[in-house]
Amino acid sequence: MAENENGQEQTEQPTAKRLREAREKGQVARSREFNTLVILIAGGVFLLFLGGDLAGGLSALLTDALTLERSLIYDPGLLLPYLRDLMTRALLIVAPLFVVMMTIAILGPILIGGANFSAKAFAPKFSKLNPITGIKRVFSVQGLMELVKSLGKFVLVGLVAGLAISGIWESLMHLGELPVEVAITRTGEMAVNLFLIASAALLLVAAIDVPFQLYNHNKQLKMTLQEIKDEFKESDGKPEVKGRIRQMQMEMSRRRMMSEVPNADVIITNPTHYAVAIAYAAATMRAPHLLAKGADDVAAAIRELAETHDIPRIEAPRVARAIYFTTEIGQEIPNGLFVAVARLLAYVYQLKREDPEVEMPDDLPVPEEYLDPRVSRQARREAR
Repeated sequence: MAENENGQEQTEQPTAKRLREAREKGQVARSREFNTLVILIAGGVFLLFLGGDLAGGLSALLTDALTLERSLIYDPGLLLPYLRDLMTRALLIVAPLFVVMMTIAILGPILIGGANFSAKAFAPKFSKLNPITGIKRVFSVQGLMELVKSLGKFVLVGLVAGLAISGIWESLMHLGELPVEVAITRTGEMAVNLFLIASAALLLVAAIDVPFQLYNHNKQLKMTLQEIKDEFKESDGKPEVKGRIRQMQMEMSRRRMMSEVPNADVIITNPTHYAVAIAYAAATMRAPHLLAKGADDVAAAIRELAETHDIPRIEAPRVARAIYFTTEIGQEIPNGLFVAVARLLAYVYQLKREDPEVEMPDDLPVPEEYLDPRVSRQARREAR
């Protein structure tokens, strides 16, 4: 099990902050074996499909280079431009191969650890000059793994190459019997095939190395319980973090509250500044419950949602304000508002029955102290 410098066990998975800081320092999962593999395979595939054109261009270049006119030999003024032209042609011939290899060399690491650039990774680290640290690194798990990989690659590639050569040994022996151009073409094809076979052999090494590098990278970034606690305290103590947490909590609470509005029996409004959603089920509730409440924008959202779900809406300013100030979400309305709310619910039930003689109740008693927002909710509870 991994331990930090103080000997504490690093048992906890790294936090998002730890992972972010590691990337800023250039510490990302990388596999050199995978990078080598994709570069070799890309080069081999390029030579397999375009190697003929590459060989033809180089052959023509070599022919021109070895065929010199007499005037070039005795005139340095002509020879230097000629040599410069040959070098330019050589670069243009091999440029596509170099571009492919360079592109794969850049994209290969991104496939494992993602794209990342860190200026801190280029900063000099004098601790690397410490011989004791270097010795520890050599005999660490990472160092031993690198040694095993190097030996494994040498043995595996040598074995595969030997088997591949033994399979084409007879063809190699008969190359001398073929015309020069045919022999050169066959040799090139064999070389490319051997190159691809040897590269494919590295697939096994990469298949072992990639999971190991991912595991080892995660292991190095693991944290102790104390580090987790310290990070939480540091983050939790920041005003912007606290503010963000409160904002998220309020938003979640509001979403839960608004999801209850469709279950309301009636919406009582101020009519514009306050809105409360009331529900009452005689079989399961001792008294009407407050499902949702809001002021201004939230009140408007409650009214809009009620209209969408065809929930009756009644304008009773004093009752709406009293419930808003005295009752929390999910609680029963105060005893002092029982009569007023009961009359409003009765009115709603009559509307649903389409009673032609139904009239909006005028007498809705509301204790004056329930309308004062400065009075604490606890005092109102005790006044019930």
